Amino acid sequence: MAKDREHKLFIGTFTRDTASEGIYTARFDSVSGALSLTGSAYAEDNATYLAIAPSRRYLYAVNEVNDVAGEASGAITAFAIDPSDGALRILNRKSTGGPGPCYVSLDATGRFVLATNFFDPARNGGSICVLPTEPDGQLEDVSDFHLLEGSGRIPMEQEKPRVHSIISDPSNRFVLGANVGTDRIQVYRLQPEHGKIESDDPLWARLPTGSGPRHMCFSADGRWLFAVNEQDSTATLCSWDQASGKLTPVQHISTLPEGFADTNHCADIHVAPSGRYLYCSNRGHDSIAIFSFDPVRGELQAKGHEHTGGKAPRGFTLDPTGKFLLAGNHFSDCINVFALDPSSGLPVYTGHNVQVPAPVCLKFL
Repeated sequence: MAKDREHKLFIGTFTRDTASEGIYTARFDSVSGALSLTGSAYAEDNATYLAIAPSRRYLYAVNEVNDVAGEASGAITAFAIDPSDGALRILNRKSTGGPGPCYVSLDATGRFVLATNFFDPARNGGSICVLPTEPDGQLEDVSDFHLLEGSGRIPMEQEKPRVHSIISDPSNRFVLGANVGTDRIQVYRLQPEHGKIESDDPLWARLPTGSGPRHMCFSADGRWLFAVNEQDSTATLCSWDQASGKLTPVQHISTLPEGFADTNHCADIHVAPSGRYLYCSNRGHDSIAIFSFDPVRGELQAKGHEHTGGKAPRGFTLDPTGKFLLAGNHFSDCINVFALDPSSGLPVYTGHNVQVPAPVCLKFL
């Protein structure tokens, strides 16, 4: 495979009660769409969600583990990435200050790792934390920690804050956290000189009651934020003011086809590099919902759905060329590859796939 068409892929998985060996590595051909596993790198508990540093030299993985013997056992593990073959070498591991971390990202400089602890029953809430990084990629101890408060409308699911993702904005001045439990997207000011996110009178946006925002992504120009909502199977379009950090919801649209009435929970969301299409995954309908996006009018329009060829597409990604979509089917233990029609944005199954136990997160290097 020619080097200019070969791309390395890292796959985070659930290891508990599965046959998974941890983080898998794969090779992807951006011309043919062929995908092949090249190895497994790490067998610790539930190395589910992954993030790659802007330098492409380091990878960070959550250890999605709940409390053990009363101790907060959730952690982030730092790895060095071998530039020749993508092999991972463990650098160190640090606690996230709570159980069940489910998301990790980095700020634009790579100086700070941002993570969420989904829910801490001992403290009745989800939390977010900041961990500085060393020049050699190693993690320092948590420099800031925020336990969230509040509740939502849905019994059991929204009785307490449950934080599912955290990202920095394109200006790298703000940090946003999606709170499934309170129907809010929290907005904080990043203070890089102190390794903290400002919590005094934080900005936030309330999404429709019972929506449950889960994952988020920004448009390339930084003017728009897209959120996928776990509880009511919708996507929300928000305008974003990079100067003030004001987030304003402007559209709320279903990810399901008309007439579908079975149980469904949305999971992941990505925008095409062109900015013309938005994709969301449905667990239940087991599909990718496709939307066209008009950045001038600020409007999403439903274009259709494509079955992912398996059950519970928890995580998916677009390849670096923007020509392919790779869908990880959590309960079917497989990743299927779809070509994206450049004129419509619709995915078409290529026939390429690999078997991977309980895939959660797909990250291209």
